[in-house]
Formats: sequence, C-alpha cells, structure tokens
Amino acid sequence: MSRGQALVARLGDALSGIRGRLTPDAEMDKITWFRAGGMADLLFQPADEADLSAFLKAVPLDVPVLVVGVGSNLLVREGGVRGVVIRLSAKGFGEAVRISDIRIRAGAACPDKKLAAVALEAGIGGFHFYHGIPGAIGGALRMNAGANGVETRERVVEVRALDRNGEVHTLSNAEMGYAYRHSSVPPDLIFISAVFEGYPEERDAIQAAMDAVQHHRETVQPIREKTGGSTFKNPEGTSAWKEIDSAGCRGLAVGGAQMSPMHCNFMINMGSATAYDLEYLGETVRARVLENSGIKLQWEIKRIGDFKPGREVQEFQGQML
Repeated sequence: MSRGQALVARLGDALSGIRGRLTPDAEMDKITWFRAGGMADLLFQPADEADLSAFLKAVPLDVPVLVVGVGSNLLVREGGVRGVVIRLSAKGFGEAVRISDIRIRAGAACPDKKLAAVALEAGIGGFHFYHGIPGAIGGALRMNAGANGVETRERVVEVRALDRNGEVHTLSNAEMGYAYRHSSVPPDLIFISAVFEGYPEERDAIQAAMDAVQHHRETVQPIREKTGGSTFKNPEGTSAWKEIDSAGCRGLAVGGAQMSPMHCNFMINMGSATAYDLEYLGETVRARVLENSGIKLQWEIKRIGDFKPGREVQEFQGQML
C-alpha cells in the first residue's frame, strides 16, 4: 500500500461528505512551473470555503497539512510531501469583485493578473504591478509579493483565513506583519480571500503602466521557460542578480538546471532537470556568492518536501560539500 493509499485508509469515514477532489499519491511535478519534484501523499482541492473548513475539522491534527498555490514559485523535493497538500481551485476561490469605488475582494486562488485586469476595468489604480507576477493572491499575501516598486502590503485592507481547526479569522493589514517578501502570519493559517484598496485612476494610465510591466518582463525575463521566477531575495543595498553575475554564475548549469543567461536570478529547467538539480544549483550559487562578496543569498522560491535518500542537498557555507 502506498503512502497516499494508507493515509486515505486511515482517514476513512472522516472524509465522508467532503465535496472537493482528493488525489492520493499526487504527482506534484504536474502542478509546479518547474515541472519537477516528488509526490504528495494526498492532494485536496476543496470545493469552497465550507468544504475546506469541514475537511480541516475532520483531519487529525497529527496529519501534516500544507497549502500551495499555482506552483509558480515552488520546488518540491524528490522524496515528496508527507500528509496533505491543499490547493485552492479557481472555481471555488478564484473570483475578483469590485466592492466599492476603490476596493476589490479577491479569492486566494485568483491569479494576480486577473486582479490587475479587474482593477483596470474598474478604473482603480495601484494594481498594475500584479500584471507581471505569475502567481495567485494567496501566495502574494503570504510572501508580500511585489514588483515594479510596489508591494502587496500597500494594497491590503484585510485578509480572511481559516486555521488548522477550520475556524475563520479576519486579519488587518497590521496583523499580517509584513516585511520584504515576508509576512509573520502563522503558517497554519490558510488564506481564503482578501480586500484590497487602490485609488481612482484613468484607465489609459493604468493600461500604460501594465503595458510597461509586460514589456519589462518580455525583454529581461525568461518568461517562456520552465522557471519559478526570482530564485533569491534581493539583499539589502544590492540586487540578487548583480551578486550572482559578479560571482560568475550567469548561465551556470547543474544537470538539466541552469541560471538563466537572460536573467541570472531566474533558475530554469532546460527540459530534464530534477528537483535535486535545481536545488543543488541554487545552493552552488549561494556558496559562490558568499565566497565572492560575503553575502548569503536567501531563497525566494519555496522548497517543500523530503529529500530522496542519498539525494540530500546541503546548505553550503561558502564551500562545496
């Protein structure tokens, strides 16, 4: 019996009445943009908030639960993910609706680009930067996603979330504890939706800003490759790509993984990369940057799951291990 089958058997009748989709031994490489990685014991895609709440209440607290988004900024290790992975569906959590002159409510599975489009249609400024972020709102809330000089924390009014017991919480902007590419909200809170606020702006001006974002992406980023976006956070006072380039890592490859020659803070799967290749490449870059400039780059890509036995990737301390 596989790990996923064993988990489903253990949960048994607790899953009766659950309306969402349950997939034992789910192949996570099918939903990550890197197209690499191991399996999740159980993938759950809830039908709606009530279904998710019922599921969380039914699953014992000793069963690990992890939420993922659209997989655009995610690396799943080859040993797979123990317990349950929850992925919110666009059908139940993907809407974006204007609720006042300058406010929009968006579900956690709403693509960032969709929120930007709704804001454009409504003549609400301040959301153009989402047009260039290839993720969903849940991830943007969690990591304070930003681009083109604007961050999520500048637009958030309040966030609706469920805890591990399936209970509802409403968090203010201040309670999100935002910092650069970070929020201090407990990891067991699952974001359901959020209210955002912009400002009145002419549609032509919004469209021009969105066009500039798109032009920038197309000219300097490998957006047509299998990538996870920015690999590392920008260190204080400099840019990650500058430090990577200075350390001679532009175009550096490990197996089927490569730091993009076009934008060297983007890691790409050239076609045959494993999760091991990708993480090993990333740690190699970190080691070389540390040796070259004394800066220890911090991962922006979220890495989850277990290492496959014998395929561990150590965090280098300035030296290859």
